[in-house]
Amino acid sequence: MPQPDPRNVATGLPIPTERYADQPYVVKTDDGAWLCVLTTGAGREGEPGQRVVTLRSQDQGHSWDAPLAVEPGDARENSYAVLLKAPSGRIFCFYNHNTDNLRAVRADDPPYEGGLCRRVDSLGYFVFKFSDDHGRTWSAERTPIPVREMAIDRENAYGGRVRFFWNVGRPFLYGGAAYVSLHKVGGFGEGYFTRSEGVLLRSESILTERDPARITWETLPDGDAGLRAPPGGGPIAEEQSYSVLSDGSLYAVYRTVDGHPACTYSRDGGCSWSVPRYQQFADGRPMKHPRAANFVWRCANGRYLCWFHNHGGRFIREMGDARKPYEDRNPAWLCGGVEAETPEGAIIRWSQPEIVLYDDDPFVRMSYPDLVEDGGNTDLTETQKAVARVHEVDRCLLEGLWQQFESSSLATERLILALPDADGTLPECVPMPRLPAFLERDTERADYGTRDLRAGFTVELWLRIDSLHPGQVVLDARTGDGQGICLRSTDRATLEVALSDGRTENRWDCDSGALREGDLHHVVVNVDGGPKIITFVVDGHLCDGGDHRQFGWGRFNPNLRHANGGEILRLGPRLEGELIALRIYGRCLRTSEAVSNFRAGCDARATASDVGD
Repeated sequence: MPQPDPRNVATGLPIPTERYADQPYVVKTDDGAWLCVLTTGAGREGEPGQRVVTLRSQDQGHSWDAPLAVEPGDARENSYAVLLKAPSGRIFCFYNHNTDNLRAVRADDPPYEGGLCRRVDSLGYFVFKFSDDHGRTWSAERTPIPVREMAIDRENAYGGRVRFFWNVGRPFLYGGAAYVSLHKVGGFGEGYFTRSEGVLLRSESILTERDPARITWETLPDGDAGLRAPPGGGPIAEEQSYSVLSDGSLYAVYRTVDGHPACTYSRDGGCSWSVPRYQQFADGRPMKHPRAANFVWRCANGRYLCWFHNHGGRFIREMGDARKPYEDRNPAWLCGGVEAETPEGAIIRWSQPEIVLYDDDPFVRMSYPDLVEDGGNTDLTETQKAVARVHEVDRCLLEGLWQQFESSSLATERLILALPDADGTLPECVPMPRLPAFLERDTERADYGTRDLRAGFTVELWLRIDSLHPGQVVLDARTGDGQGICLRSTDRATLEVALSDGRTENRWDCDSGALREGDLHHVVVNVDGGPKIITFVVDGHLCDGGDHRQFGWGRFNPNLRHANGGEILRLGPRLEGELIALRIYGRCLRTSEAVSNFRAGCDARATASDVGD
């Protein structure tokens, strides 16, 4: 039987909720339990009855106590909670509360009929309760937090008398104070929120003052505006996620509708911030991301992880439908971050990304994750708005992300073909190794249906292309009717892989501009049968589509059974250039392994004992 793919969300451990489930965030309590807070309800997101509950687990998410309502018996919407554990062990729960029980607020017409928005879960007062018994009970009284008025408040439909806001960002401790994120909203219309920006609520006294009424707060940054999109960007800058760097700098990343996540640094405790820019990989390319949560966590080892969705760019801005940027939150990707010093202070350098979670249904949207490190394990929580789960993340995946900047070892696990051989020659044709099947008949099922093997394979080559004319065949192991695998050039000056089992044909190519005539290139084609996704890694850079397409990765047909064809693999039968080296793996390499193989160089060779293990 095939082993389950831990990246498949269905393998996760469920967290009990009602029909709606959002923002499953976890803190470790001083008695060793996990305390999870989430927003749930019997209806859909934003419908009446939405409420905040907490649950405790004493076995790292394998089982949970019954949910406990933070606002028992209160029918008014209370939503979007986050937790903070103080050094004393007291735990604070911060959330939205529709204290005045407003049933509608002024909005744009259209899209809201009559100019009224009847969803009322992102307004009212930002409040907190606390627990002194590790989340078993919550204080009877809630305490509102005074939030300084800014231009975005005064310019809303009520002149600031009614405040619009919510929060998804994890609170943090820094410099003897607590910091809590808040996302101010300017109004409701197409795409729901029409304007947003981020602020921090800072309190020193909350860490020592036992009387909540005596706790004082200040709103940061200084001035009349919060964190906004980079210059020239759109009106949306929300869901800020913060990290404290080793030199005391603060780092924020947040979503926009510009097709990229924004980021900024503060060197003075959040009072002021650098001019926002779009977050970049270490190679200088801007990350692509839709209107979805993208969070950054600092891990116990001092390194960082970034959750995002790895598609977007100008295509998000050009969609014309304000709801479209919310789509395609599947799969979820992680980047690894390491600090680097600059004259301005520490910054984070981001690796090439890996798929960390996926759902078989591409329309399912997973988001609002949290990260928990406990007992040597790293777990992620996430939700698809209906089911919240806990997922243990493969340690090799994480270590690979962090080691991308230095690793140059050659992957050999399940290497099934390596050329040239010991004498350094590359023949015109060789026996084609058998590639793993993606699907097989499940004889244990009563209907003898499909068993998904979630297998994959990788084709890796070093080559020099003298001309990018279309129709050049680099590799070909097809039968006469086209069954098998082929790698060839296209009329877009790219390399394309074609896969066929004789029943369905699939193809995907690398990014336009990734290849240059006459240059030596390292090309890795990853065919991943878990999420059914093909990626190209060219010269150590994962293709992300650039300005030419929204997605740099492509899905293949989930009914593709295999890519096996002919018994002979022809090498460069129609290639204007030189194929220098070739490796085929009977598994899908991680992005980090592809990068490491590139760093190993063209002359790196696998030994005979490495092949076929």
